[in-house]
Amino acid sequence: MLTSEFNYKLPPELIAQRPLAKRDAARMLAVDRARDGTEDRQFRDLPSLLNPGDLLVFNNTKVFPARLLGRRLGMGAQRLGKRNPAQREFLQTEIEALLVRHEGGPGDEHVWRALVRPGRKVRPGEVLVFGEGGGEDGLRAEVLGRGPYGERRLRFTAARAGSTVEAEMDRLGHVPLPPYIRRPDDAADSAAYQTVYAKARGAVAAPTAGLHFSEEVISTLKGKGIESAEITLHVGLGTFRPVRTGRVEDHPMDAEAYEISAAAAEKIQQARQEKRRVVAVGTTCVRTLEHAVRVGEECIRAGRGETKLFIYPGFDFEVTQALLTNFHLPCSTLLMLVVAFGGRDLIFRAYRHAVRERYRFYSYGDCMLIT
Repeated sequence: MLTSEFNYKLPPELIAQRPLAKRDAARMLAVDRARDGTEDRQFRDLPSLLNPGDLLVFNNTKVFPARLLGRRLGMGAQRLGKRNPAQREFLQTEIEALLVRHEGGPGDEHVWRALVRPGRKVRPGEVLVFGEGGGEDGLRAEVLGRGPYGERRLRFTAARAGSTVEAEMDRLGHVPLPPYIRRPDDAADSAAYQTVYAKARGAVAAPTAGLHFSEEVISTLKGKGIESAEITLHVGLGTFRPVRTGRVEDHPMDAEAYEISAAAAEKIQQARQEKRRVVAVGTTCVRTLEHAVRVGEECIRAGRGETKLFIYPGFDFEVTQALLTNFHLPCSTLLMLVVAFGGRDLIFRAYRHAVRERYRFYSYGDCMLIT
């Protein structure tokens, strides 16, 4: 299967750069697999398109300010001579560290994999500093090693007296907006790039299908007898990493951490046994559910672990029966998952319709309900 088969043309002006004033005001394209058709709706119509007894599964991961801006301290770096004209700029270049995966363990819990840019001179042994006072009042990160695609392993410590690493990340970090949002983050993004039900800190990107839910919509769903369950998958860079292989099957997925509570597992398994529809809110829920049922021997069980599940056409869905999802980038693993669920012809016809009708695309954009 060729990666190029998942390409499509999108006018750049359709990429949403800011959220709507009201998160539940998005448009929603209803895609009906049984009828092989689409219908233009509003997200607020969702309760009327679901049935009493349906089970909505949410990903309650919480985005944290994972983008840090600092500079090199110069530990282990080769210093420039006094006569070198670049002397004034030595170690003054801004360094960006985007945290992509937590790797810490007992006794050394603040180790992260990060994309560091520019990273060419950021060698193992270097120290990065973030905050005021030359790193004496903020965060420090020791570079432990290198990884692919400009990644580094960083060990963080809080330099600010009486503070913690998490507190300093919250104070100094920026909202990790995707690169196709071509503006700096601002104060509004702290709330807008977070679901209203976010609880479990650990994501470096939002589960964007959930961004449309407001407290009012959730209340309406409950009033109609539509149940819900919360699971956790900490969205990492691997969800959005470009597919660089010519063949889809050759693309390696990064591992992402997930957790399913006993209460959630019981709800999901009961819905399956009673033949009630399981509706996944976002592709991250789909991957978690479909991974869990496979490791649980055809049963959803409570537990935590990691998943590298890559879903593309030909995949046999065992849990997911309906999917709420945003519109995704061409040739992305997310689009491949949606095509696997909805069928190539129907999904690409839906995407062409969305482009013609000027839907808003990607993280802050509109959504689809595939039933």
